[in-house]
Amino acid sequence: MKRRNFLITAGQLTAAGFFTSAFPVIAGPFTKEDFSQSHFPIDKKLNPEWVKSIFERGHATTYTKSKNELEYIGMPVGGICCGSVYLGGDGRLWLWDIFNKNQLGVITKVLPIPLVSFNMKEINNVEGSLYLEPLMDQSPLQQGFALSIEQNGSKVLKRLHQDDWDEITFEATYPVATIRYIDKSLPVEITLQAFSPYIPGNDKDSGMPATIQSITLKNKSDKPLSIEVVGWLENKMLLNTEKVHNDFSRENKVSEDNSYKGIELRCTTDNKELEKAPDFGNMFFATLEKDALCFEDINKSDDKSALLFKDLVKASDGSPIAGMVNSYQLKPEQEVKAEFILSWFMPNISFYYNDNPQKMTVEGADFHYYTTLFHNARAVTEYIAGKFQTLKQLTLLWKDTWYDSTLPWWFLERTLMNISTIATTTSHRFQSGRYYAWEGIGCCHGNCTHVYQYAQALSRIFPELERDTRERVDLVIGFDEETGMIRIRGENTGPSIDGQAGTILRIYREHCMSSNYTFLQNNWHKIRKAVEFVMLQDKNKDGMEDTPMENTLDALWHGEISWIVGLCIAGVRAGQAMAEEMNDHEFAQKCKQYVENGSKNMEKYLFNGEYFIHRPDPTVDKKEIGSYNTCHIDQVYGQAWAWQAGLGRIISKEKTMSALRSLWKYNYMPDVGPYIKIHNGGRFYALAGEGGMIMNTNPKKDLNPYGNAKAWQVGYFDECMSGFEHQVAAHMMAEGMVEESLVLTRSIHDRYHALKRNPFNEIECSDHYGRAMASYGSFISASGFTYHGPKGYIGFSPRLTPRNFKSAFTAAEGWGTYSQQRSEKSLTAKIIVAYGKLKLNRVSVDLDKRHKAVKIEVMINDTMIPSRILQTGTNCDIYLQDSQVINSDQSLSIKII
Repeated sequence: MKRRNFLITAGQLTAAGFFTSAFPVIAGPFTKEDFSQSHFPIDKKLNPEWVKSIFERGHATTYTKSKNELEYIGMPVGGICCGSVYLGGDGRLWLWDIFNKNQLGVITKVLPIPLVSFNMKEINNVEGSLYLEPLMDQSPLQQGFALSIEQNGSKVLKRLHQDDWDEITFEATYPVATIRYIDKSLPVEITLQAFSPYIPGNDKDSGMPATIQSITLKNKSDKPLSIEVVGWLENKMLLNTEKVHNDFSRENKVSEDNSYKGIELRCTTDNKELEKAPDFGNMFFATLEKDALCFEDINKSDDKSALLFKDLVKASDGSPIAGMVNSYQLKPEQEVKAEFILSWFMPNISFYYNDNPQKMTVEGADFHYYTTLFHNARAVTEYIAGKFQTLKQLTLLWKDTWYDSTLPWWFLERTLMNISTIATTTSHRFQSGRYYAWEGIGCCHGNCTHVYQYAQALSRIFPELERDTRERVDLVIGFDEETGMIRIRGENTGPSIDGQAGTILRIYREHCMSSNYTFLQNNWHKIRKAVEFVMLQDKNKDGMEDTPMENTLDALWHGEISWIVGLCIAGVRAGQAMAEEMNDHEFAQKCKQYVENGSKNMEKYLFNGEYFIHRPDPTVDKKEIGSYNTCHIDQVYGQAWAWQAGLGRIISKEKTMSALRSLWKYNYMPDVGPYIKIHNGGRFYALAGEGGMIMNTNPKKDLNPYGNAKAWQVGYFDECMSGFEHQVAAHMMAEGMVEESLVLTRSIHDRYHALKRNPFNEIECSDHYGRAMASYGSFISASGFTYHGPKGYIGFSPRLTPRNFKSAFTAAEGWGTYSQQRSEKSLTAKIIVAYGKLKLNRVSVDLDKRHKAVKIEVMINDTMIPSRILQTGTNCDIYLQDSQVINSDQSLSIKII
């Protein structure tokens, strides 16, 4: 693995980084004096040119073969909650984790590395084994594509494989990757676009067990040429079961319809028990070309065209290999598209098929949700083929809408790509419709509330899934009617205080991402009870939660802990907002008093003059684990959540900014190497030579800073966990610390550069970790986006380039683009709905600080809309005289002078 040190080193201090010329110098030079007072540099010495570069718009991140950047790439390209299929850097499909194995990690990997603080002699995916040794192309079946190109009697056969091309480029623009194959001796331009249908707000069409491979071929010569696109797929149904049972047979069958032609891969057996096996099912390999040649088993075919496959696949006993050939005759400059669909149908979720090694408590985990929509893989293909152009067009429309922005390309990539987690086996959806997720693949079950309350992406992209989870699980299956407790992992589990408060905030967010008041009205009684549960954990009634209860750092902490106190204040503030909307005035006033009291006392008693701390319970003191007087990454997390939910300020700006600056000063490190060399108790989520924000540091140099207990959880404090880092970055962005926010986010982005590991797999307690979906929060903050669907309200306050800004937005029933141009005396803005619709009564924008609004003009397309404005400082609220609905391909324009 090629690495490099990110820093300029000088004197006797050399960070133990890994070297490669792929990365720019981001900071330094450092000397021993920079670390004389601590194990982290107070002065980050960031390279001004590098800092400038991360603000630039730039281009799509493009990884290349020539820079050795393709081998670790694994972009999920299946439907959401349908298993994991990876797209490799050279376009090959691999992993194929669709057989319901439910193993730990993408592939379970154990390394003989001891971790003393966790009492471990070896590590696995939970501790970051795939961070240390990233996975490369592994597949349980043979699958691929190749091109046979003929011109002037000369013929060449090339696989879509990095070994066969001079250069391959991979554009990492999730959910659609674009791969280009370059051979200077060939007169053809070859491009692959790979994706599964992906349409925000449409969970059904985005949740199909299929992937699409769209290959574009263009003749760049002045002579005609012939191209045959060759594809193959091996039948490996019951691939794990066959180690114990062999009373079945695999068979392939050619099939076609008006819109496709292909081969069904299936298995037959008289043993009904095998039909319950996790890996029982079928697949379908199809093309939209009706003239394609299809082979049920290329190893047994007598057709001379089957000879094309001779050197492409290995003979496989009992596993027939389906083959397909699409033939094209291209005139000079002619372009064609070869469209392929690979679908699967493995119905049995099978968490309990081999006992219950994970000690899961879930009930009703029977079949995949897609079994309610389709009865086999052929039906999946038939649906996609019948709507192919619409599904493809809408998927590409979302991709273009997201990336057509003034925000930096890399920033858009990093803040969105973690939602690919729901297209891996971290995430499942049962036949009932219930969305269910591990924390990371195969580790820690049950949509853990104290993990998933950090995630901001899913609610904005597929709000119906989050809304259903609140209503189905948090307020029914996992809800205690007597106390209002929301159970940490659904059924048959206990409470989590941060999970409880965070889930109340999620409930409010889901309400805001609804089109009407039905969700809130139907659930208000239980929501109220859940808010009361939080307030009851404040034993001395000072507005600061102080009841020991499990939290996301896996221990019961005693005392008044700033990050939990603040999160509870934010949760109760959300309860206040909902009570006000329900006209529950008495409860709204009760919540308001709690918030005011808690905020006042948190600032008075938990602020040490520089940052917020953990005040121990005097009856316990520091006997148990805690963060105490250290600088903890989540100390103002409640305020971060309040910004995400549009709830405004709950902690004073002055103290919040001091806390965030302390995190930057004490916890952010452009190279974590010197720190983790001394504080080496943590798991492997950042290495020497890489930048990141440490969970906890001890600026005051207290003895026993984390308490006197010999708790294994103390190891967490030495780690860089990206989900926590993302929430801090989102908060910094919201508070105007734009440079610090971008530096932190870019540090994570660079840790997951394809030269080093898979860009699409942020790791914490196993692979594709759910908390990493907090990254979307930085996008929300960068746009200054606020939204309340039932009220018909939308607002934007861009933190980057407000004079000329453009970005995507998502709403309850649609999505599109917002843009603005701003000067000292005017603002023009436009909201374009690309998909669905947007109901509006009020729009909020930010004017230049010198701009006093005197006149407004609002139009939908060419129609003037009566409106009025209310300016408070730089904020300008635009009230439409009548409620308006903007449909797709319509726009609302605003001009303020």
